Amino acid sequence: MNGATRVASAPVNFGIYGSTGAKPDPDELLASMADAGYDGTDSGPIGYLGADHELAGRLAGHRLGLAGGWVDLRYGDPGGFEEDLGGLRRALEWFSSAAPDDPRFAPRPTLACPGNPRRFARPGVPVQPGVPDAQWPAFAARVQRAADVCRAAGLEPAFHHHLGTDVETAEEVERLLDLTDVGICLDTGHLWLAGGDPRAALRAWAGRITQVHIKDARRDLLAQTRADGGDLTELVRRGGFCALGDGDLDIPGFAAALKECGYTGWVVVEQDAPATGQDLDTILADQRANRELLRRAGL
Repeated sequence: MNGATRVASAPVNFGIYGSTGAKPDPDELLASMADAGYDGTDSGPIGYLGADHELAGRLAGHRLGLAGGWVDLRYGDPGGFEEDLGGLRRALEWFSSAAPDDPRFAPRPTLACPGNPRRFARPGVPVQPGVPDAQWPAFAARVQRAADVCRAAGLEPAFHHHLGTDVETAEEVERLLDLTDVGICLDTGHLWLAGGDPRAALRAWAGRITQVHIKDARRDLLAQTRADGGDLTELVRRGGFCALGDGDLDIPGFAAALKECGYTGWVVVEQDAPATGQDLDTILADQRANRELLRRAGL
């Protein structure tokens, strides 16, 4: 922790994508994060770490903050979007219960799209078609409405571009930025595998970045997975999102650029792990090494 940033881990690093039957249990997971030197955590699946004041109490018991949490809404489906707003409002209530000691580190509701089947089946470069041009204004208007709901609850959102969804590429992020005032969660690994340059994006979007996910990634594994007909789940299984320093990205260089641009807020370390078949000792070793690499880089 350098004063301007705090570093969080995330349940996805442990292969946790659902709120039921997840292992390790929440207290084991949080204890391991605190032991590895993290300042906080992403919520993971809404409800996994507990609801409302249970969430706040559990985090406080481990002296960890809440960086935010993923909430996807069906921006391309008017009726589905209206249904999904209820889940967003419930998540906002729970996030608000985990009040930080410093407002700069309030949890960021991480707005995102659900999976786009064509993109999920063929993730990354070359990117499959996403939102049709004619649908972009309505799509963006719903994103704006979700952002306004977050702000009405006293929390500033971060929209997450992500492989396998309607907003993958730098060009799509920029279109969303043009059509809304929502902040962006810059995810280094997802942007890299969608053909983008995280450091260029950091410079271009500096005034709109409200959260950062630091993730390493390997384009060679993406290309091989696509060639073999594998989807995004298979890419994760093969280690497409690897330990920091084991992939294509210059993580220390990105960390230095992040400090130079004056970013303030949460930095969330992500190393997406398969939902099954992972050795817990290996995961724990990776998460300690990831934190130490960022500490050496000044974060």
